[in-house]
Amino acid sequence: MTVLPDDGLSLAADFPDASREQWQRLVEGVLRKTGATPDSGDAAEDALATPLQDGLATRPLYTAEDVRVDAGLPGAAPFVRGGRPEGNALSGWEVRQRHTGTDPRQVNEAMLADLESGVSALWLTVGDGGVPVSALPAALDGVYLDLAPVVLDAGADFAPAARALFDVFAAREVPRSAALASLGADPLGLVARTGSADGLDTRLGEAAELAAVCHRDYPGVRAVTVDALPYHEAGGSPAQELGCSLATGVAYLRALTAAGVDAEAACAQLEFRYAATADQFLTIAKLRAARRLWARVAQVCGVESAAAAQRQHAVTSSVMMTRRDPWVNMLRTTVACLGAGVGGADAVTVLPFDDALGLPDAFSRRIARNTSAILVEESHLARVIDPAGGSWYVERLTDELAHAAWEWFQEIERAGGQAAALDSGLVRDRIAATWEARREDLARRREPVTGVSEFPILDQAPVERAPRPAPTTTGGLPRVRRDEAYEELRARSDAHLAETGARPKVFLAALGPAAAHTARAGFAANLFRAGGIEPVHDPETVDAETVADAFTRSGATVACLCSGDALYAEQAEAVAAALVGAGARRVLLAGKPREHREAWQRAGVDEYIHVGRDAVAVLASVLDRMGVA
Repeated sequence: MTVLPDDGLSLAADFPDASREQWQRLVEGVLRKTGATPDSGDAAEDALATPLQDGLATRPLYTAEDVRVDAGLPGAAPFVRGGRPEGNALSGWEVRQRHTGTDPRQVNEAMLADLESGVSALWLTVGDGGVPVSALPAALDGVYLDLAPVVLDAGADFAPAARALFDVFAAREVPRSAALASLGADPLGLVARTGSADGLDTRLGEAAELAAVCHRDYPGVRAVTVDALPYHEAGGSPAQELGCSLATGVAYLRALTAAGVDAEAACAQLEFRYAATADQFLTIAKLRAARRLWARVAQVCGVESAAAAQRQHAVTSSVMMTRRDPWVNMLRTTVACLGAGVGGADAVTVLPFDDALGLPDAFSRRIARNTSAILVEESHLARVIDPAGGSWYVERLTDELAHAAWEWFQEIERAGGQAAALDSGLVRDRIAATWEARREDLARRREPVTGVSEFPILDQAPVERAPRPAPTTTGGLPRVRRDEAYEELRARSDAHLAETGARPKVFLAALGPAAAHTARAGFAANLFRAGGIEPVHDPETVDAETVADAFTRSGATVACLCSGDALYAEQAEAVAAALVGAGARRVLLAGKPREHREAWQRAGVDEYIHVGRDAVAVLASVLDRMGVA
């Protein structure tokens, strides 16, 4: 054992080692002080765990005992710590900007501006909802195709789009050995998007042909994309996203090898696309787990070379993007980009903050590309290979997520594979159940959405953007957003504002001094704003004699009592009766009902608002009572 010299910076050197059992006993004592009666040992520790999706949980304490699997070394199987030994340390991750316009001239101008300002790859929608295939040469005018990889997203048109790109290579005399691109062939992703498996076998054959051509003639071009975004955007959990991508990748390996492409070359032709969310640790663990899972598949297929390392493209989540207060999306995408970079993604796309509103403008594209630039160049995030490696929490979460995803993957395989699981509704139904549970958390604000369910700004001017071209193909898995339930409420408020010149109002009847009512008045005001309802807290405090006049002057039709339990016991009954007498259509009370519930109900209290209530249901019913259609 090496004995280090005393440098005067010893940490806890004079204290005896503590055991986990000692810590658990301290936890028990703290829990008892809160009024809880916890069991001893592990049960006390469980009381502090935070549940996650897929049956996982974030524990309050992690130690070396929680690391159950050796993650290996960067660039070596099972590639948990990265697909390359050097990671992103040499040049950072590939900054891949997305372009979805239909006008080839405008798209070309935007792409050239991005390339001149730090973007290193282009992700271009072609065909349905994007640039016409025939206009691909014009859209790529001035783009150095041997320097900036072009990633095609052509849906059903991937084969003609690929041929058009090959023609551009030839017309510009780009050597085949120097061409850089990803052709984006994803037949099963198209099934997930459209709900139709018509022509699937033909498209799988076309994807295999492209893979063979790329393997033979274009070493810098990948033919096939395994896009997990349809499952994430339908509301799927991290494990469901991973399991579906794994099953899709296996299906493509079968198609490519059946067409004569050997397993190693087939693995090298695949690129995987995942969502990166503002939950940075889950994003890190998901990307690390994905590489481990794919390495296991490659191993079973007899691939032991670097081709078994999964190439990953991370895209900041569209599910987390909000339409209200879209500026907050800049913060969400920054954290998501950080998680993707730390997780070892080879390429990262940061969606512009206004992505949910339509086509991004030059400012939002600049902020999107500069997000990666700051994290790579100023924060030096890429200089450390696998910076999360060795974190007991990340290593345990990676392992647990890998096992949960593997179980889902096996279930899909038992159902006949990804195509069969999509056709039978297995994938749709399972993801729908996951999203329904998450919707419940969103409605009860257990999963807060800043600027929407928490701290909304009612008088903020809306951000207007040109609408994004709608694809002609519909069906398939739905696309969800975290803000959708609250967006419906806010839309009702907007319509009322347009019709009457004012938003629906609620009067906050605050009882007693500020110290007694501030906490619940603040809670109530935040809640009502989430539904587009303007709280009126004037005067600061009322009682049974003054509340009727104050309510009438407020212009509101609904009132909410706000105070502490002691003052409620003394005044709530009389104040509620006075509000009903003044014409209040509904009277709410901020807090949980206790022994006075029946008396308060007789006096006119209709509803109680508190932490854990279904905020969406409460707000919808209040708008109904106000007559807001």
